[in-house]
Order: sequence, then C-alpha cells, then structure tokens
Amino acid sequence: AIGIGTLIIFIAMVLVAAVAAAVLINTSGFLQQKAMATGKESTEQVASGLQVIRVLGNHSGGKINWLAVLISPNAGSAPIDLSQATVMITDGTHKVIAKYNSTFFNGTLKNGGSIFEAKYNNTTALKPLFDDLPATAFGIVVLQDADTSCSKDTPVINKGDIVAICLNVSNTLNLKPRTKVTGAVIPEFGAPAVISFTTPATYLDTQHIIELQ
Repeated sequence: AIGIGTLIIFIAMVLVAAVAAAVLINTSGFLQQKAMATGKESTEQVASGLQVIRVLGNHSGGKINWLAVLISPNAGSAPIDLSQATVMITDGTHKVIAKYNSTFFNGTLKNGGSIFEAKYNNTTALKPLFDDLPATAFGIVVLQDADTSCSKDTPVINKGDIVAICLNVSNTLNLKPRTKVTGAVIPEFGAPAVISFTTPATYLDTQHIIELQ
C-alpha cells in the first residue's frame, strides 16, 4: 500500500513537472519571438527616417506663397511610404497639417525644369500643380528615382531617391520677411525631417525663388 501511494505521488510529481516544463518552454518561445520582433521594429525605427536636403520658397506680394521641401531617406533607412507621412509647419501664429493627395503628383520633372512650374494631369489638360493644391494637402514632385519606386498611388522612396514635398501656404501661413518657421515631415516610422528657417529680411522682385534652408 505504501509503495502504491509513493508511486502515485511520484507520477503526480512527474506530470506536474511535465506541465510546468511545457508552460516554460512555450513562454520562452513566445518571449523569444516577441523580443526578435521588437528588436527588428526598434532597429527600423532608429535607423530609418527622412532628412531635409533643401527648402525652397516662391514669393509674390511681399510674402512666400509656395514651399518645396526637398527630402531623401536617411542612410540605411528602410523604404518609406510618403502616402502615410504627415507634414506639420507653423509660422508661430498659424499651423498647417497636410497629408498626401495623389492627384497632385508629378513624376516627370526632367532637364532642369522648375519645381514651381511642375504640372499634374487631370481629365482635361496639364495644370500647374501649385495653383490648385489645397492647403491641407501636399503634392510630390519626383526629382531623382532610379528604380521608379515613387509612383502616384504608391509614393515609396528608398536609397538615393529625392523628392520635393510641395505646399501651398498662400492662404494659411503669413510668411512675411523675418518670419521664423518650424515644422517637420513625419514619416510612418523613423526620424522626421526637420524644417527650421527664418525668412529673409526682404524679398527681391528680381528673384522670386529663394533658398530658405
């Protein structure tokens, strides 16, 4: 009788140990997979991002009405989908938040053409991109894209690509001389491209396109 009782206790201990081992193995496997996924996402978040190459402005009437923010992926960055990006920019009084509008896409700017003369297609004819660009949307003008990854419906940029984020701020921001402007192009993941400049002390009638940053 004592032997049978001991055997039952032994079997029960073995079963409990087996169940505990199975739980530990499953938990450790789950944590390993979770850690790997988190590490990959963290690396992507840290290594990826956008950088501002240059900011150009087009002025008339004593203030800047149109902005072109030239951006490119950071070194080692994963491909970035600009359709998921957000542009935020402020003059200290008003703030603009813009999302991508696929209507205002130009992927054919070549031979030294002006960004501010870029056109987009509609059902009738080619029209100037900036003329119809809403204040709450940004357009894209492709400047460099060897693998044609940046298209109208999927504006994805990767290594070596350069595009211009186009903004019509004529009715939203008051970019008179000596105005401090800050903002960012915020991608879906990764570091944002920082916009920070002060408008010139005066605007020359002989030079409508000026470099701001």
